[in-house]
Amino acid sequence: MTKPISKRTVLNFDLSPEDIALTVDEMIAESRAILDQVAAEANPTFNNVIVPLATRENTQNADYSVISFLQNVSTKQEIRDASTKGEEKLNAFEIEMIMREDVYKAVRAVYDNPAELAALGPEDRRLLGKIEQGYRYNGLALSVEKRKRLIQISKRLSDLGIKFNSNINKSTGRVLFTRKDLDGLVDDYFEGRKTEVVDGVEKYVVTTKSPDMSPVMQTAKNEQTRKILLTLNKQLCPENIALMQETIALRTEAAQLLEFKTHAEFKLSKVGKTPKEVMNFEHDMQTRLQLLAKTEFKKLEKLKQAENKAAGVPYEGLYLWDHRYYSTLLKEHEHSISEDEVKQYFPVKEVMRGILDIVQKIFSLRFTKVENPPVWHDDVDMYEVWEATSDDFVGHFYLDLYPRENKYNHAAVWPIRAGYDREDGTREYPVAAMVANFSKPTGATPALLTHGNVITLLHELGHVFHEMCSVTKWAKFHGTNMERDFVEAPSQMLENWGWEPSVLRKFSVHYKTGEPIPEDLVKRLVAAKNKGSGLSNLGQVFYGLYDMAIHDTADGKVDAKAIYNKLREGITMFKNGDIDSWGMATFGHMMGGYDTGYYGYLWSQVFSADMFASRFFKEGIDNPKTGLDYRREILLPGGSRDASVSLEKFLGRKPNNTAFLESIGLKLD
Repeated sequence: MTKPISKRTVLNFDLSPEDIALTVDEMIAESRAILDQVAAEANPTFNNVIVPLATRENTQNADYSVISFLQNVSTKQEIRDASTKGEEKLNAFEIEMIMREDVYKAVRAVYDNPAELAALGPEDRRLLGKIEQGYRYNGLALSVEKRKRLIQISKRLSDLGIKFNSNINKSTGRVLFTRKDLDGLVDDYFEGRKTEVVDGVEKYVVTTKSPDMSPVMQTAKNEQTRKILLTLNKQLCPENIALMQETIALRTEAAQLLEFKTHAEFKLSKVGKTPKEVMNFEHDMQTRLQLLAKTEFKKLEKLKQAENKAAGVPYEGLYLWDHRYYSTLLKEHEHSISEDEVKQYFPVKEVMRGILDIVQKIFSLRFTKVENPPVWHDDVDMYEVWEATSDDFVGHFYLDLYPRENKYNHAAVWPIRAGYDREDGTREYPVAAMVANFSKPTGATPALLTHGNVITLLHELGHVFHEMCSVTKWAKFHGTNMERDFVEAPSQMLENWGWEPSVLRKFSVHYKTGEPIPEDLVKRLVAAKNKGSGLSNLGQVFYGLYDMAIHDTADGKVDAKAIYNKLREGITMFKNGDIDSWGMATFGHMMGGYDTGYYGYLWSQVFSADMFASRFFKEGIDNPKTGLDYRREILLPGGSRDASVSLEKFLGRKPNNTAFLESIGLKLD
């Protein structure tokens, strides 16, 4: 792989398995030489110990990211396999390196030197502290015997995480339904859809990928159809059950080797919190949300009871496969909102154009689409980012928006390259990739987004622009490399624009007629914003409490599957029914870095609502001055200072939950 050498260097994704293997070996050899040199320093200083370690992270972060990223997007099995093997090898090496006592002694010598500390600026001092903490939290203060065991555990945990997520990427469920089974789906759902003839009957192929599954769960009138598809989805990856069970046990053992009671206590100590604080937050939110959710639940019950009575079927309760269907029906009844009607006004190209125009204005940026870009698939678009008022380059990003076989199944952003200051004083610029699974164009119909898709797009682009607008000295602190319980705030903050009528009008045009979205439809859409917010946010509480239930355990002997099903039914109120399911087996967050951190989705929502209401809503949602303040105080620092400091500087005060509670329809005490 070619190393980045100039400000507009484009990364190379066209790698063979041999290229990947060679790059991995080169990275390991280079890293080992750097660490050997650091360990051999007779007079450890910040410049001869910390700078080489951090510079290694600067220069290698893009190579590592490209190698590990390809397993999620490549169409070639051999590339995905090489990517997985390369990541496993690199992770195993990193685990060995972080356990090197000789290197830690050099780091600690700098850390314990008052003269060295006094000479450092804020970001350098933070860098030293984080590197020292990284070694200490990986057991360098332990006995040799305990360190050996911790190395074994760390390597196994790395392998388990990679395998778990690889299984998810490979696991698309597939089922056949007749047109009658799919009654309620609009005609364009069937356009271009694969069919098979079974016993003389034509049936449609439906998968568990979002563009297939979401419309069925929202609009299929046949309850059995919804149940079959949801069951299929919740029974994917049975092999992941054992992987998660082993992971939980190993995480607990590792935490206790480091003299913490539980894995949750260990992880939360890194952000200055305790399991009790998180549990109190989740339970407080649960109590508040239940006030809304119970009222919402009763409305959904009435809809199902009426349908069942009309069909002569006894009412037995609301099940998991009923939630989205009756929620959609309720919006139609109370606000005359049809998802099919709405998406006619959200063609992907117009939405993307409109969002990028708005972001350019707010953040004073300029985007240029790259023609014939060097990308990993023809569906992928690439954009350069520039300052709006100068010729200063900012970075570039990729958009990979449509589903395909063996691609990552959900929506996420990969920070492919962190920005940082090079040793020669020039700047390396960031690269990010957004991966999603929106509906593809079919025949004469362009790719259309539901309003929910628009919110998802805004959320993920919030991560992209966090990466683009961050400017830090060290890659370790760039963009989303920050506290896990704040990292979602910038992405959630951008979601607010998807509910502003003036914003919606800028990119909502009928894909056939070119007519703008009707004012009445915009009003109905915005009026329905909080419909179901109690139940949907209780879903977030469920995930957060599940995370704590499996990780705040002193023995690691929990039944991850049973706890998942019990908590889901108890918190969300929808029955599991008679199906045997294991939804936790595709809960990738638990194996992808969000362990003991899922509470952060709700926690950071409090911050994002406060930022939007207190600054943007008051000062103008497209106010460039506010946007530049936001760039400077929230996005630019990344993790180079505490998120609480950034937040208070932008707000001009400490944050509170008033705006968040109001935003979801909850009355204040």
